[in-house]
Amino acid sequence: MSDIAPPAEPSPAQEAHPQGGDLVKRHRLSTRLWHWTNAVTLLIMLMSGLMIFNAHARLCWGEYGANFDAPWLKIGSARIGTYEYGYLQVAGHRVETTGLLGYWKDPDGTPHRRAFPYWATIPSAYSLADARTWHLAFAWVLSLGLAAYLIWSLVNRHIQRDIHITRREWRLRHVWLEARDHARLRLPTGAAALRYNTLQKIAYAAVLFSLLPLMILTGLALSPGTDAWAPLVTEVFGGRQTARSIHFLCAFALVGFFIVHIAMVVLAGPFNELRAMVTGWYRLPREKEQ
Repeated sequence: MSDIAPPAEPSPAQEAHPQGGDLVKRHRLSTRLWHWTNAVTLLIMLMSGLMIFNAHARLCWGEYGANFDAPWLKIGSARIGTYEYGYLQVAGHRVETTGLLGYWKDPDGTPHRRAFPYWATIPSAYSLADARTWHLAFAWVLSLGLAAYLIWSLVNRHIQRDIHITRREWRLRHVWLEARDHARLRLPTGAAALRYNTLQKIAYAAVLFSLLPLMILTGLALSPGTDAWAPLVTEVFGGRQTARSIHFLCAFALVGFFIVHIAMVVLAGPFNELRAMVTGWYRLPREKEQ
């Protein structure tokens, strides 16, 4: 019942030296707002991006990606006799994906020959124009939100205090020990649970300073309008198709980050973790008795 009732204000002693079982303030309002705004924004951008991918279901390197150019990734359909199937082809290796990618059926049983199915895209019915509208509108939310979050995190020292990786934390032995503890599900308890470990810092830093900025830059490189006022943006990536490939690789990496993030939330205690990201209050896991 104590987890459901409104949290009581911690005593000064608890704030100074929190222990396992104490309820403490963990996430600032700016972090929570950016987290949930990003969650909705990235979901809409991913689903609208998959619809945009459906218009040309192949990824190439270089400047051009016409139908006769060799893609390093392709999703399509093919037929052997009367059997039609969907497939995913990566670097020349093809796996069948019938029902999921390339060849699938809608709720009415009508077969479709598009890369991603209706339930994974915005809009669900094929419309490149609508998908671009959704994608570009929320690209502004993502870009402005990221800029505001980074500036505010520098002002309140969130980056320096919580994400900065010290020289000691970069040591291979330290990283190895933390990776081993993670693999064995030895999650931190007590006050140690308030601090990001090195793996978390590396993951969050990669998202904040690499994946999201790269997504925005490659998105700009894909825009014909950018060619008019800043062609260097496309040239830096070696061509529009290379920028498109990097754009989707970043998107797939963010999906991977999301899957690992949700898995760790479930393993660490979903109610406590969710409450911390909604209200800011977090109950420290109790230390194990020796």
